[in-house]
Amino acid sequence: MNRTDDALAEARALGPAIAAAAETIEASRRIPEPLLSQLHEARLFRMLLPRSCGGDEVAPQTLVLTLEELARHDGSVAWCVSIANSTALIAPYLDPEIARAIFGDPRSTIAWGPPNGSHAVAVPGGYRVTGRWNFASGCRHARWMGAHGTVVEADRAPRLNK
Repeated sequence: MNRTDDALAEARALGPAIAAAAETIEASRRIPEPLLSQLHEARLFRMLLPRSCGGDEVAPQTLVLTLEELARHDGSVAWCVSIANSTALIAPYLDPEIARAIFGDPRSTIAWGPPNGSHAVAVPGGYRVTGRWNFASGCRHARWMGAHGTVVEADRAPRLNK
């Protein structure tokens, strides 16, 4: 059995544990231990992460079927697993050293919320970020946080990709 086959099997095996934690998840608004550890051990947060970063690169169909299986037992768990996998899609666009720093820890996930009116002003040596982020799905168990915003020049004109 390869990792692609394992993801769905792991989700099925975790079904009873997920269902048993559903009330706690709803009340606490977080995935409790030991369920969180079980999800990590099953590598369900790493399905879309590239192999070069320690991920499994499963086929899209496997991801969807696995999320569907998780959602049968608790929609919030499926959502958090989905978000962690979608944020992992940045890995191939990062310098390999940075990607390894972010995803090297097998429990590492990223959380970020939806785009909003936030912005980053280009300043010498970097950016000055201003904004408010009201939520980020999975933030209570994420090791990294991301913040969406528009990058603007000092004159507030949008920075264009060059």
